Amino acid sequence: MSNIKPKLSSVDPVWSRVCEEAVEAIKEEPLLGGLIHSSLLHHARMEQALAYRFSLKLASGEMSEQILREIADEAYATDPDLAQSARADLMAVFERDPACHRFLQPILFFKGFQAVQAYRVGHWLWKSGRTDLAYFVQMRVSEVFGVDIHPAAVVGKGIMIDHAHSIVIGETAGVGDNVSMLHSVTLGGTGKEDGDRHPKIGNGVMIGAGAKVLGNIHVGYCSRIAAGSVVLQDVPHNTTVAGVPARVVGEAGCAQPSQTMDQLLAGEI
Repeated sequence: MSNIKPKLSSVDPVWSRVCEEAVEAIKEEPLLGGLIHSSLLHHARMEQALAYRFSLKLASGEMSEQILREIADEAYATDPDLAQSARADLMAVFERDPACHRFLQPILFFKGFQAVQAYRVGHWLWKSGRTDLAYFVQMRVSEVFGVDIHPAAVVGKGIMIDHAHSIVIGETAGVGDNVSMLHSVTLGGTGKEDGDRHPKIGNGVMIGAGAKVLGNIHVGYCSRIAAGSVVLQDVPHNTTVAGVPARVVGEAGCAQPSQTMDQLLAGEI
């Protein structure tokens, strides 16, 4: 395997590092050679690899891999922000998830990262007026990854969803930049009301496992929502809320809770 020549990009240090790690990964585990070559080393740019993974994971008897690849290729070619957001998401996972030791892991193995990238293609379709195809992408992401993000929801960059099981983000929800959330988080409505009915999450917020944020409310920037909380009212910025219903129990404890991922409430309740 010493003659492997990755397709490195001289202007993309993130993709270059992914490819370098891929070469080493094949040396360590040759049985993964086919997967790593087809998913990473075969592609000159990160956008191509992301489009390939999108099509491979979401293909089914209802929609072929080829058609999905064409959709994703068009999305990445049309909107450069998709790839830039993916790079920010990749760095967020690498920096915040202690189980992530290499850049290639989220692209190959972490369903939270993969689900968010698939949502981003679905959101591009939604903005392009191709709503039925966007709904199809939402359905397949939910079926494959257990993550249900409405394609109309607006999600910023630098997003880390750890474990990514049973995530629900509603149609009119908004998620800022550099937000971290754990499994079983819901950003939902409170009933059958129409219109703007879902939460708006500020930049730098950390949402603990199982938390439910419901209604057209605002969670201030750099706040923490404790695991299992049910949030029904606005949350001030730089605070920690906990409980059912949630209430303010103290300050956030640090400037960037979404990055430190500190979920302890000792001394605050």
